[in-house]
Amino acid sequence: MATVQVSEAEKVYILHGIRDDLRVDGRGCEDYRHMEIETDVVSNTDGSAKVTLGHTAVLVGIKAEIGKPRPMVPNEGYLEFFVDCSANATPEFEGRGGEELGTELSNTLYKVFNNKHSVDLKSLCISAGEHCWVLYVDVLLLQCDGNLYDAISVAVKAALFSTKIPRVHISADDEGGKEIELSDDPYDCMRLNVENVPCIVTLCKVGHRHVVDATLQEKACSVASLIISVTHKGTVTCTRKVGGGSLDPESIFEMTEAGKRVGKALHAPLMKLLQQEESLGQKRQKVGFLG
Repeated sequence: MATVQVSEAEKVYILHGIRDDLRVDGRGCEDYRHMEIETDVVSNTDGSAKVTLGHTAVLVGIKAEIGKPRPMVPNEGYLEFFVDCSANATPEFEGRGGEELGTELSNTLYKVFNNKHSVDLKSLCISAGEHCWVLYVDVLLLQCDGNLYDAISVAVKAALFSTKIPRVHISADDEGGKEIELSDDPYDCMRLNVENVPCIVTLCKVGHRHVVDATLQEKACSVASLIISVTHKGTVTCTRKVGGGSLDPESIFEMTEAGKRVGKALHAPLMKLLQQEESLGQKRQKVGFLG
């Protein structure tokens, strides 16, 4: 994870500000930085999204391919995650520096998104036990300024929303086997229901309080963090504690309640924004160098 050096005087300044619910950039303890979302930014994918949260930038591309269902769940498709930590994001990712973080992020994303409570995996099944859709989710970290989990989860949800999976027609061949045909019509496609897809909220314990969407400077003052994935109904689907410090039960309860509150409030404007952008169709203005 990208880190910065913070002096003792800076730590005191940050701690005192958070104690009074006033952070260095003027936000309250439960406020996010300015967020920008753009979908359909990569042409050779089935769904993609770019999210900028403060100075953290994440690009997600999704490719749908036909594979074989897993033996334990023969009537479901599945998702595969790969996270690439670009050396441009921070010098610490040069060489093999970002591999460990990439694996850690991939494992967390797999737990959060690859389950029947998040995505309707049965809708990805083509023929039980034989064929299913496998969604390969590639995440590229372009710029790193803290709060990677939240930015990635929003980008994944936006990319899943924009994903168009070709319609499949199954017919019998001359030998009695199954023949799969994919529709050539770009409008004859299947869309995923992302209503239940959770968003991740990371809460960092700084002093006696906790903050949402911590910057690298605030992260340097934090002893431990709690990662919570929350659905649009405020249901917690996954929790994970990171960092070397400890959290007492009362802090965990307070952070979980704050995470549920913040996560629930994040979904409605996110879905509204995605639906507005899609309704513009070809008229929507392309933003950024990927436009």
